[in-house]
Amino acid sequence: MSLYCGIACRKKSFWCYRLLSTYVTKTRYLFELKEDDDACKTAQQTGAFYLFHSLAPLLQKSEQRYQAPQYSLLELERLLAKFGQDTQRIEDSVLIGCSKQHEAWFALDLGLNSSSSLNASLQKAEMEIELKGSFTDLRKALFQLNTKDASLLTTAQALLRWHDAHQFCSRSGQPTKKNVAGSKRVCPSSKIIYYPQAPTRISIPSSQMAPVVITLVSDGTRCLLARQSSFPKGMYSALAGFCDIGESLEEAVRREVAEEVGLELERLKYSASQHWSFPNSSLMIACHASVKPGQTEIQVNLKELEAAGWFSHDEVATALRRNNPYTQQQNGTFWLPPKLAIAHQLIKEWVEKPSCSTLPA
Repeated sequence: MSLYCGIACRKKSFWCYRLLSTYVTKTRYLFELKEDDDACKTAQQTGAFYLFHSLAPLLQKSEQRYQAPQYSLLELERLLAKFGQDTQRIEDSVLIGCSKQHEAWFALDLGLNSSSSLNASLQKAEMEIELKGSFTDLRKALFQLNTKDASLLTTAQALLRWHDAHQFCSRSGQPTKKNVAGSKRVCPSSKIIYYPQAPTRISIPSSQMAPVVITLVSDGTRCLLARQSSFPKGMYSALAGFCDIGESLEEAVRREVAEEVGLELERLKYSASQHWSFPNSSLMIACHASVKPGQTEIQVNLKELEAAGWFSHDEVATALRRNNPYTQQQNGTFWLPPKLAIAHQLIKEWVEKPSCSTLPA
């Protein structure tokens, strides 16, 4: 068993980027911007903004294709000033991604009214003339966009739509406040936290299910197990996390693994799904995944996990055979989730057929 309890590097960032792939560093940078309002505000200074009006993106036609223009913060401030708008409107922007060089990308809707902004929506026609483009129905323009713009704009539209529909708390009726990145909204009155497309993550009952990916990572001979501080003492499980808005299942799996343990996956394979009632209601989507041998150094995200480690086949098999894992806590051994949980079935599947995590996706 090889345990890692994380590395605390807190100079300019709480991440320690060491021998990590471009994908992992990019993913962890985005995680930092979502968690740290000051870092996200700093990223806006050198970032790029995509503009929308009533959920329609600003596009410019070039021959038979559409292009989505980007605007710097300074250009956006000048535009708002020209139309008599306060720069406070920029607070309504949402983070939608970043480049390999960590240029952050944001989206801002100039046609939606926000509970946090005193500015009315800007006139669409006037904006189109000024910006030399048109606010176009995304569904009509989608197949005339390049892959990058199509992905960013669909994510942006979904996120902007969610924020427009969640400006008030369902319990208190009071206005909710978004963080700088737009990765959550908080009700100052009830203290409820709302997350995009995951309504069951709030602490009140909901009739909707939030999709959650749970992944058992293997390097061929070992599997990776982790624990959160909220877990019962000694319990380790597979990595799990909620799907973000705009993500596919595969993207969510890769992002969660990169965020939590700093590894980039080589392959993944769907296993099974399960409804899980806790804390409110989730659809657990279980997958096996593999990393390349030699690329197994874990860097634990201490904001997400308490510890993570590689466990041998024999160690995991022994843990599965324990009849009463609760009695094993005193001698320092680890134990696994109960049989009812899909995490248990995922781990058991790996023990009985280790090769299942090395199949191509």
